[in-house]
Amino acid sequence: QVQLVESGGGLVQAGGSLRLSCAASGIIFSFNAMGWYRQGPGKQRELVARIFNGDSTNYANSVKGRFTISRDNRKNTVYLQMNSLKPEDTGVYYCHSKLTHDYWGQGTQVTVSS
Repeated sequence: QVQLVESGGGLVQAGGSLRLSCAASGIIFSFNAMGWYRQGPGKQRELVARIFNGDSTNYANSVKGRFTISRDNRKNTVYLQMNSLKPEDTGVYYCHSKLTHDYWGQGTQVTVSS
């Protein structure tokens, strides 16, 4: 059974930082592309960042230079370091895994106050 469990969300002031973690089980973690998506209030879910099994990454333009995605294959965990947070970063952040199937975590709330 595949499980993706996010943690690290919370309330932070604009300009602050948060670090999200996603612990995976039930998959061959090192083979999978891992990603973070978010869904803001009244918005569609959007890609924030992805990291592939060769450690290449891509980011949404809105977070480039502020967010960093990384993975630890020994711990089956992917991270999202978020710096210089803005109110528009507010939303539910979801962990995503893909190899031959798509898997999603339950989401963690990030709220950035102005």
